[in-house]
Amino acid sequence: MNKFIKSASAVLAAASIVGVNLAPAALAWGDNSGKEGGRQTYTLKNCNADYTKCEVSPSMGNKITFNSFTNNPVIGGDERNFVGARENTGINDGKQTWNANEITVEDGKEYIIRLYAHNNNPNGTKTVAKNTTLHFTLPTTAGTSLSVQGSIDSSNADPTRVYDDVVFKSKNGETFYLDYIEGSAHYENNSIGKAANGGAKLSDDIITSKGVLIGYDKLDGNIPGCFQYASYTTIRVKAVYINNSYTVEKTVRKIGDTDKSYKDSVDANIGDTVEYQIYYKNTTGEHVDNVMVKDVLPNNMEYVAGSTKIYNSTNPNGIKNNDDTITTTGVNIGGYDANGEAYIRFRAKVVDKSMVCGTNKLVNWGQVGVGKTTLQDNAFVMVKKTEGCSNPNPNPTPDDKKPSTMPSTGPAAIIGGVIGAGSIVTVAGYYIASRKSLR
Repeated sequence: MNKFIKSASAVLAAASIVGVNLAPAALAWGDNSGKEGGRQTYTLKNCNADYTKCEVSPSMGNKITFNSFTNNPVIGGDERNFVGARENTGINDGKQTWNANEITVEDGKEYIIRLYAHNNNPNGTKTVAKNTTLHFTLPTTAGTSLSVQGSIDSSNADPTRVYDDVVFKSKNGETFYLDYIEGSAHYENNSIGKAANGGAKLSDDIITSKGVLIGYDKLDGNIPGCFQYASYTTIRVKAVYINNSYTVEKTVRKIGDTDKSYKDSVDANIGDTVEYQIYYKNTTGEHVDNVMVKDVLPNNMEYVAGSTKIYNSTNPNGIKNNDDTITTTGVNIGGYDANGEAYIRFRAKVVDKSMVCGTNKLVNWGQVGVGKTTLQDNAFVMVKKTEGCSNPNPNPTPDDKKPSTMPSTGPAAIIGGVIGAGSIVTVAGYYIASRKSLR
């Protein structure tokens, strides 16, 4: 899991999608053309057997455009509907059905999302799309209906961006989120991505706003026109139904500020100290034991030894945890009755180990594990580096260390206790893994 989703009640709008037999009532495709009704569309006729020669209506001339044919015989329909999904059954013989509008998901099952990219100009290498980049926008909320958008960008195409959605829904209205499978981005075409050779691997940047370059004989962003240069790109996600048994919230404040409230983010300078807070609440109707809490610091934050304190009903003024394991193996904060709550606080100092000139986004992860379930949330610190910089980059550079080890229940000493109904913090929704700050 990569990041966090706040607010499990959010439900994204339904949409349509890719592939075959496409005649949706409500369309989810779009572009940045700014034209009423969207980009110019085209039709094909009198194609030869391998579709390397077709008549195009209206004439396209030297215009470069992506996925604008309304009768593509290869995918069986309207190219504007170019993102599809299916369950990952482990079989890939070309006979699988790609869901064109929405797909119903089951807890724990894996799904493949596919994007079709086609430079429509029939003039081949005479009309090459430049800087062609793909990216998927994964939902940053949990819900009963979640939309995944796939986009194609090209600097010399008209329009320069086209996009389409596919909607994931739970079977019986269960709340879920989609967990991206790291390393799953896969590219197939007739050259560098030949299926016979296993296709080509793409970077996980495909799920960020940066995206990934694609290409024909190399991943250089250059895509000639016509069918033989088209491609399929896939990623995999796992549907995870939310365990409603507890909630987690991660916040931060800067030491020395007059505003002492905890927030999702703060501004700080190199050398400043911040205090992180991880909030836990047992929302089951029964007692739970061995709640584990762990934190993952980014590279440019340094834990302050001896600063971890745990607050609960037994220890309303806080009790120090002298093991200093909050950022390593985690801390066992004990057992909690129904509606029991705890706050875990510790400090960290902003240090310059790998900062770039300009604004750095230091993302911090808080994790809570109960049994086999781990929920997480994040907070971040924005640090602007100017010293020794002649031309600082104004765009934030994320220092986003992904959690690789989840907390697990262990034999550490238990700090028992329950906080009653009078909580300092009201938590709305659930806090689960996502990619919020990767975007």
